[in-house]
Amino acid sequence: METSAEAHLQRKVSSTHAGSLRSSSTVKESMMVGFDDVLLQLLDKLTGGHRNRQIIPIVGMGGIGKTTLARHIFEHALVKEHFDLCAWTTISQTYNVRETLREVLYQVSGDSRDDLSDENELGEKLHKYLLGRRYIIILDDMWSVEVWYKMRFFFPDYNDGSRVIVTTRLSNLAAEVTDSNSIGMRFLDDVYSWSLFSKTVFGDEGFPLHLEEIGKKIVGKCKGLPLSIVVIGGLLAKSELTLEYWEHIEENLSSTVNSENDEYCLRVLKLSYDHLPAYLKPCFLYMGMFGEDEKIRVAELMRLWVSEGFLKPIINKSSKTIANEYLMELVDRNLILVHRFGAVGNIKYCKMHDLVRDLSFQEAEKQRFYYVLGQHCPRGINSRRRIFIPGSTSDKTVRDALQTMSRARSFICHDDRVPQLLDFRFFRTLTTYKCSSEYSQENVFQSVNLRYLSAEFRDEFQIPSSISLLWNLHTLIVSCWGGLKTAPVEIWKMHQLKHVEFVYPGMYLPDPPSGHSDVMMENIETLKGVIDFNLNEEVVKRIPNIKKLYIRYKHKVMDRVKCLSYLHCLSKLETLRCFIDDGSDEYLQSISFPHSLKKLHLQCGNFFHLEEILEKIGSLPLLEKLRLICGQFATRSWEIVEGQFPSLKYLSLVWCGDMECWTLEGSCLPRLEQLYLGYMESLEEFPSEIGEIPTLKSIGLWSCSESMAVSLKKIVEEQEELQGDPSIHVRVRSFNVSQELQSLATPNFRVVKR
Repeated sequence: METSAEAHLQRKVSSTHAGSLRSSSTVKESMMVGFDDVLLQLLDKLTGGHRNRQIIPIVGMGGIGKTTLARHIFEHALVKEHFDLCAWTTISQTYNVRETLREVLYQVSGDSRDDLSDENELGEKLHKYLLGRRYIIILDDMWSVEVWYKMRFFFPDYNDGSRVIVTTRLSNLAAEVTDSNSIGMRFLDDVYSWSLFSKTVFGDEGFPLHLEEIGKKIVGKCKGLPLSIVVIGGLLAKSELTLEYWEHIEENLSSTVNSENDEYCLRVLKLSYDHLPAYLKPCFLYMGMFGEDEKIRVAELMRLWVSEGFLKPIINKSSKTIANEYLMELVDRNLILVHRFGAVGNIKYCKMHDLVRDLSFQEAEKQRFYYVLGQHCPRGINSRRRIFIPGSTSDKTVRDALQTMSRARSFICHDDRVPQLLDFRFFRTLTTYKCSSEYSQENVFQSVNLRYLSAEFRDEFQIPSSISLLWNLHTLIVSCWGGLKTAPVEIWKMHQLKHVEFVYPGMYLPDPPSGHSDVMMENIETLKGVIDFNLNEEVVKRIPNIKKLYIRYKHKVMDRVKCLSYLHCLSKLETLRCFIDDGSDEYLQSISFPHSLKKLHLQCGNFFHLEEILEKIGSLPLLEKLRLICGQFATRSWEIVEGQFPSLKYLSLVWCGDMECWTLEGSCLPRLEQLYLGYMESLEEFPSEIGEIPTLKSIGLWSCSESMAVSLKKIVEEQEELQGDPSIHVRVRSFNVSQELQSLATPNFRVVKR
């Protein structure tokens, strides 16, 4: 099997010239190599004649492919057809029963509410929802049988053929959850190991003859462990094609293959780390601070890299571009996993395999790269520059430690209890949550060296005017739960700011100081969470390089209703999210979009006439993603004519009322890949031209009319007859799934009850 715990090798995100490094800017495809018989065996256990609920453990050492096998099962067409409900959750060593139950409940029911604080309440609700439905639940990476004992009664057993798959490294745990049904993973033999190695290093290209002999020696020393083969293959895919270099790799491997435990894997991974360029090593080590199995938001990660000074400046390249190149290099080397792609192909979330995270953590500890504060505060830590405080650390330990950490430059705390800090004037990075107002005003906003500040403030907190003293600050993320506040006018004097985010409920931004036309925020690229933003000629001049803007209009202010007409002056704006509350639709009547726009998320009032704005949106030459929420079609129809939406890849319409007819003319939407419609009850039929869009890959319907699903099914069948293989994957979700709607279901046309 080509990968282990989190599907290391995923689909390609870009291609490279044949003469360049083979895996540059790619994420390799996930494949099964050598385990077809195990896959068939597991499929038989899942769909076989046993009617009682079956617990099926997949057992093997770390990196041998347990999760990859489970993932292939989870995505297998036969499994999707056989089971009514499917859910996947990762347990890990530091499990949380409540969060696990909540994740399973969300996946099977779509219920994302967080109002059930007790795990028993969550479990009972999950039990009621699963009752009477054939389900498959995958519990990935289980380390303790206690978590199973706490959850097993919430998975009903009513002789309907339901299944629970558990992946674990521990054979004794597998024996405790069931007395049979275990699937034991084995190592790859020489043939399959070589096949996996060849595909990892060279893809579909031929293996150079002068490297075959040394390549087989390297593969032999990996001893059939897929993780080792993938990591070494990923390293060599980025290396020189010289016999001397490969011999060097083989010689270094020889000292690591004697152990059969996870230390062996870590030493193999260590070799991959040793061969990282110097500029990538701190970025890799920094990621060890994120939790096991944590989904890491890429945008946040890259901003932290910038604030820590990890990026090597490159002429004519922005820090964001450089950070993205660093990320892709780590992905190419299989040290970072792509967890989720965005709608237009960008990487939104990444993860680390647990063995890779162990490597990062151990190397950071050896090099004193950062200090993780545990339950005890040892002496002699006053020289540490980066301090990470896990959520489990007690307040007393934190207070005691901070007395001796006067030289700290970075403070990252994911706890909800932050004590009063002392004088941290040298801080560069500060990420904390739920700070008191007293603490923040007296300490945080006088840390003149701060580059990155992310904090959530309680009570009636107000950002003080002293914020302008933070002249190095480039990232400001603030959440004030005491109600809407107004930022101080001094914020306009902060020339270094690049990213400003006012988290819910947002914040008012005052007009720039009058008589100070030289006050500019020339570096700001992202501005989020601004309420009733008064865009005017003076404001747009002061933010000339803005690329991402999130705004909301809650109140109609007559002297501002034309402020959105100034959007077209923001010539570098690429992403716009604009929310208009009911009663404030006049703001949209004068809106004018810049031609640079690539992503648009627009929420209108319920009675706004969408025809007034869709013609403007359709003419945007670079727009790739459009999400439109609420509003209504006064003419009850929407006609997209040839030439409109020339670059659109993603289109989503939700609660857009009264659209009864949708027509497409000519070759419009030539690049559309994903289409989602939600709560469009008035629309009865899909335009047949949808099936003629060659790039279209997926369509989702949420609570739309049954007749629309029927018409879409006909379109899909016609395309399958013409093309042979299905090219459009459809997912229909509805609260009420009739027998007729259920009869439409196929592996390529999924029908799910919400």
